Parts: sequence; C-alpha cells; structure tokens
Amino acid sequence: MISENLKQVRENIVRACEKAGRDPAEVTLIAVSKTKPVSMLKEAYDEGVRCFGENKVQEIQEKFGLMPSDVKWHMIGHLQRNKVRYLMDKACLIHSVDSVRLAQEISKEAEKAGIVMPVLIEVNVAQEETKYGISVAEVLPLLMEIKDLPGISVQGLMTIAPYVDDPEDNRQIFRALKKLSVDIRDKNVNNINMNILSMGMTGDYTVAVEEGATMVRVGTGIFGERDYKL
Repeated sequence: MISENLKQVRENIVRACEKAGRDPAEVTLIAVSKTKPVSMLKEAYDEGVRCFGENKVQEIQEKFGLMPSDVKWHMIGHLQRNKVRYLMDKACLIHSVDSVRLAQEISKEAEKAGIVMPVLIEVNVAQEETKYGISVAEVLPLLMEIKDLPGISVQGLMTIAPYVDDPEDNRQIFRALKKLSVDIRDKNVNNINMNILSMGMTGDYTVAVEEGATMVRVGTGIFGERDYKL
C-alpha cells in the first residue's frame, strides 16, 4: 500500500510541477508519520523517503534511534517551549515558530548545543481560531524582533490550510503565503531567508505545489487513515 501510495503522490507532484512550469526537484515530500509505527516508516524509507514529519517531540524522540541516521526529522506540530531542548540534536527543521518567546527559546537551546537551528514561521493565513500560527500582518513585526537571534535561521514560512472538500478552495491561501514570502524577500532583511514554503497536505498538496510550495506534508496519502486511539 505504502509503495503504491508513494508512487501516486510523487506522480501527482510531478504533474503539478509540469502544470506550473516548475522543476519537481524544487519540491520536498515530507511523509507525515505521526501516530504511525516504525515498521511503516521503514517501509516508506525503503521506497526512498528520507524526510519524516512529526507533530510531537516525544514521537521524534522515540523514533529517532529506531530509524537510519540519514533520516531528516521535521517538527511540524505546535511546539511548547519546555520541549525545545529535546529537538536540538534531532530535528533538521522546525516548521512551527509562532511567537518571539518560542524563537528566543530555540535560539537559546541551539546556542547551548553549538548549532544554528533552521526554522519556519507558522502563518495562520485563514485566521482559523482552532489553528496555531500568526496572522499575515504579524509576520514582518515578528521577523524584525527575532532576526538578530544567534541560534536560529529563518528559512521561510509554513501554513496549515483549512480542511476543505475541494482543494481549489485553498488556492488563495497558498497564493497569499507565496505573495507574503516574496514581499519579505524583497525587503532583504539580514538572517531572514524565504527559501522554503511549507504548505499543502494530503487533500490539497497539488494545488499548493502549483502555487509555489517547496515542501508538502503528506500523511494519510502515504500511510492511510490514522487511528488516534492508538
């Protein structure tokens, strides 16, 4: 199942890139493996997946030592400040920075670890009350406050679009995030890069790719439905 699903997802990404006149090499597929057993992750690994996304620090901690060392772990869920230190030697990218205090904590722990942690700013483009992330208007002020923090490097933006039946309904969300990234890039702020746009999930990743996503986070489309009782 995983092999067939991955083949389909990869083909869909290629088609979306062709439609948008993009190089498929520009798009990184992150397999969202939250709640999934390591056996399924290994199956995906055997099919060439190297980037895995987790929502909880604890799951990264548990799975880290059980997977090959060339796996890149992405922290894509809401991150509490008291859990930051556990990611320093494990995560390659934190997608969910949504406050100055969290950015400061990541910078502090990264400095202790002797690293610079790449991060994305989580933007709640749709302004959904149930979602984390800051508003579009809050992004630049946040960036100006954290740009000089020594232990982080802002690499771009992330959004979680609304759950919709028709992925076309989210096109404007992705377009808005892309526009925001271009506007920020044009300001040439030190230590602020806009190389990454993490947007698009199982239901809408093809539209996200068409609108400029450089990372898509696909879970159900690869591993099947989740059992949250586990």
